[in-house]
Amino acid sequence: MSFRTAPARRAAAAVVAATALALTVAACGGTTKKSTDNAASSSGPKSSASANPSAATKKGLTIAYLPKQVNNPYFTISDNGGKKAVEALGEKYKEVGTSSGTDTAGQVSYVNTLTQQQVNAIAVSAQDPGALCTALNQARKNGVKVVTYDSDTNATCRDLFISQASAEDLGRTEVQLMAKQIGGKGQIAILSAAQTATNQNTWIGFMKDELKKPEYKDVQLVKVAYGNDDAQTSFQQTQGLLQQYPNLKGIISPTTVGIKAAAQYLSGSKYKGKVQLTGLGTPNDMRAYVNNGTVQAFELWDPAKLGALAGYAAVALASGQITGASGETFTAGDLGSFTVGQDSTVVLGKPTVFDKNNIGQFNF
Repeated sequence: MSFRTAPARRAAAAVVAATALALTVAACGGTTKKSTDNAASSSGPKSSASANPSAATKKGLTIAYLPKQVNNPYFTISDNGGKKAVEALGEKYKEVGTSSGTDTAGQVSYVNTLTQQQVNAIAVSAQDPGALCTALNQARKNGVKVVTYDSDTNATCRDLFISQASAEDLGRTEVQLMAKQIGGKGQIAILSAAQTATNQNTWIGFMKDELKKPEYKDVQLVKVAYGNDDAQTSFQQTQGLLQQYPNLKGIISPTTVGIKAAAQYLSGSKYKGKVQLTGLGTPNDMRAYVNNGTVQAFELWDPAKLGALAGYAAVALASGQITGASGETFTAGDLGSFTVGQDSTVVLGKPTVFDKNNIGQFNF
């Protein structure tokens, strides 16, 4: 979600904990299936230290970013935002990760390596809520602070989750956008990322709940498809949805990779302007499709700010200024002051809706 990819793409959450978005942008998973089979059932390490908000920021810290997928445009933007924030604080930034958005074993391996390298904090966008738990809790036992961003783990496996926006806001607003575009009537489908993606599943859960309201009685969700945050797979899934459901009126894709691939297919097909598309995407990816009438409106947060907030939070944790407890506050440079909420979650802010009237004002 990807923006996730995968505003909108972009965790939210989410979608993620019920209070957060976990909105991949490309980065920004499927049904509400929970991948908890591998989750740690017991609580992770608890910090015995108390926060000292006036503590000096430690210098010489190494903050490692482990995105859901490297070389994904969404995470390139978000992690570059993190790099700027971390280096502005005088710390060392590094990024590692897998080229596949579904390689959970690869993510586990990178966590183990970063622990052995004794980095001070890991900022990770999880491919699965439970698969990383054992490795992350081992890292925490070794003094490594763990911040999740964009896509969360189980709450017992990290110190803090940086959510793109409220998971509930993201899930419900995407349904609202779609319903408006199809006139409140017709069949719709969801094109998600990986079936295990925490943020995707959380958002989809809120989408399904929103669809239970009386005003959507004439809107029917016929299928949730999975493109695995892969452009070709997402393109093929879009084609398959339209072949399987010839009366389909709209597609919601809460992942930046998925929405771009779906737009690419629709724009060159007989369905352009007839089948509506919304979800989470970046303005730069979606501008051409908005301008040519393939897409009316979509949403997202600023992924660079999400990555930056994760960096500020990681440094604050490693410096002892916060522990991740609800009610604690910390300053994130020009982004301002943030308060830790329920389930050790920090929310970046409200998603932005992009359409033909405003998309030219953004460059990311």
